[in-house]
Amino acid sequence: MQNHKMVLVEADGNYLQPFAVDDMDIYSGESYSVLFTTDQNPSNNYWVSVSVRGRKPNTTQALTILNYHNTTSASKPPPSPPPVAPLWNNYTHSKLFTKKVLALMGNPNPPPTTHHRRIILLNTQNYIDGYTKWAINNISLVLPATPYLGSIKYNLNNAFDHKTPPANFPSNYDVMKQAQNPNSTYGSGVYMLSFNTTVDIILQNANALAVNTSEIHPWHLHGHDFWVLGYGEGKFSNENDEKSFNLKNPPYRNTAVVFPFGWTALRFVANNPGVWAFHCHIEPHLHMGMGVVFAEGVRRLGKIPNEVLTCGLTGKMFLNNKND
Repeated sequence: MQNHKMVLVEADGNYLQPFAVDDMDIYSGESYSVLFTTDQNPSNNYWVSVSVRGRKPNTTQALTILNYHNTTSASKPPPSPPPVAPLWNNYTHSKLFTKKVLALMGNPNPPPTTHHRRIILLNTQNYIDGYTKWAINNISLVLPATPYLGSIKYNLNNAFDHKTPPANFPSNYDVMKQAQNPNSTYGSGVYMLSFNTTVDIILQNANALAVNTSEIHPWHLHGHDFWVLGYGEGKFSNENDEKSFNLKNPPYRNTAVVFPFGWTALRFVANNPGVWAFHCHIEPHLHMGMGVVFAEGVRRLGKIPNEVLTCGLTGKMFLNNKND
C-alpha cells in the first residue's frame, strides 16, 4: 500500500503480535487482517499493488487505488508510479516476513510440549504412467469413490487402501537432488490418528523433476488449527532441528507454507472426530496427488447425514436401506 504501513494483527482467525510491514506475502488458503492509518496527503490517491509470489509471474501486477473519501476524485491517478514488489523468487525476503508471524502471547494457549506421534511428509514431483504428478512419501493421493467417513464408520474394507501410508521416507534420500527413480504410485490410504493425541507433522520439500528446482507450497489442514513450530533449510533432523522449535508463541494457523528445499514443522491435537484432508492449497497440486488424509475418533460420531453417504459403496448401502 503506497506510503502506508500495514500492521498485521490476525492470521487465519487468531491474534498475532502486531508488526508493521511495507509489503506482505499471502499464500493460497491463508488469511490476514491488517490495520493502517490514513495519515497521508488527502488530496492524493495511492496505489495498492498485488504481485505474484513464489511462481514466475506471467501477468503484470494487479492495481487498485486507495482514496481518502470526499477529498479527491477516486479516478484521479496517483502522482507517482506503483510500488515495486520484491522479486518473485526472493525467498530471503519471504522467509523474513514469515518468521515474524508470531502468536499474541496467551492467545491461544501455547502448544503441548511433547507429541505422541510424528509424521514426516516428503513432497516430491514424480511420473506415473508418463504423467507428471505430485507424491507424498512416494504415494500420489487419489480420492476414492466412496467417502472416507462412511467407509470407516461402517467398516467397508474394500472402499480404500487399508495399508497405512508411510510415516517417513528413506533416511538416505537426498532432498537437494533429483530422485534416482522419479516414478511413483497412486494410493488412497489414511493416517489413523488416536483420538485426543498430539501429532507433529514435518513437511519436507525436495527437488522436483527438473534439476535445481523446488517450489513453494501452502499446506492447509481441514478440521483443525495447528501451531507452526518452525521452519528450516535442507533435510529435517529429529536430533538437531527439534531444538529450534518455538514452543513459546508459535502462530496458530490452518495453512502454512513450506519453502523450496526446506521444511516446516506443525503440531496439532487430534480432537475433532472425522476424516480430514491435509493438502497443498494450490488446487491443481491437490488433484495431481499432493495431499494426505487423517482420520480420528470416527466411532464417536453419531448419525452421519444421508447426503454424505450417497456416493460409491455407501450410496448403494443407503439405497438398499431406503428400499427396505
